[in-house]
Amino acid sequence: MAKKSDGKSKRTPREPREPVLRDVLRVPGGERVDLGSYDTSAAPAGPTDKAAGLAATAALVPRLAALQERLYASSTAGDRRRLLLVLQGMDTSGKGGTVKHVIGLFNPSGCRIHAFKAPTPEERGHPFLWRVMKALPLPGEIGIFDRSHYEDVLIARVRDLVPRPRLDLRYDEINQFEKSLTDDGVTLVKVFLHLSYEEQRARLLRRLDNPDKHWKFNPGDIDERLLWPAYQDAYALALERCTTDHSPWYVVPADRKWYRNWAISTLLLEHLEALAPTYPPGDFDVKECRERLLET
Repeated sequence: MAKKSDGKSKRTPREPREPVLRDVLRVPGGERVDLGSYDTSAAPAGPTDKAAGLAATAALVPRLAALQERLYASSTAGDRRRLLLVLQGMDTSGKGGTVKHVIGLFNPSGCRIHAFKAPTPEERGHPFLWRVMKALPLPGEIGIFDRSHYEDVLIARVRDLVPRPRLDLRYDEINQFEKSLTDDGVTLVKVFLHLSYEEQRARLLRRLDNPDKHWKFNPGDIDERLLWPAYQDAYALALERCTTDHSPWYVVPADRKWYRNWAISTLLLEHLEALAPTYPPGDFDVKECRERLLET
């Protein structure tokens, strides 16, 4: 510690601490959610331009890979912990792009990816969480949901697919379900990819203007845009009712793809670092095995 000339100690200024991204992007609990107050093109923390964002994301790869390997290794000794990334957002918000770019940073053999489509006749014959339970990651794995159980309080609300009293009960069912998952060692990272109305139009137009992207275009997407305000209200309500201490929501600005990828990669890194998985010790005599091996 530096000294003044009068002999009294003087504090050395500390370097400013990097903000914890999950604190920055987390939806506050117990408050009304107004999605209109969130800037969809913002970079609330971290890199502020594309070149820096791409470099920062690439720099995360060794740390993410090491943590994934330790998580998987610890499961071989009975550790039940795993991580589940839940991706929700409007069409073109980047759910598929996140799977491609962010999950590409991991070893695919340790990932379990599931894209939820419209329920099948069999799935409609069961409680709405039934198909979700079947797709959960196993201990040591990283799971990714492209859409999820939240569709049952989103499109179901907008399209009036379920009677409102029954629909309103689903929020509590989801909270209880997610609490049971965290109690069983699942770390949930729930991300809402927040896209602007204008950016969605631009992305849909790019699909129309490129014949190679026509397979990704659905004329029904135009009809869904007409329901934009209703979807925004449904998302706000889901975030408001289902952000909890054990399973909060994170709002990631999604107009800029490079920032979206960096933010989700960083959220995963922060949660994996908090888990702090370790390699399990061997249950054999290392010295004896080494001597035997040298004799072969």
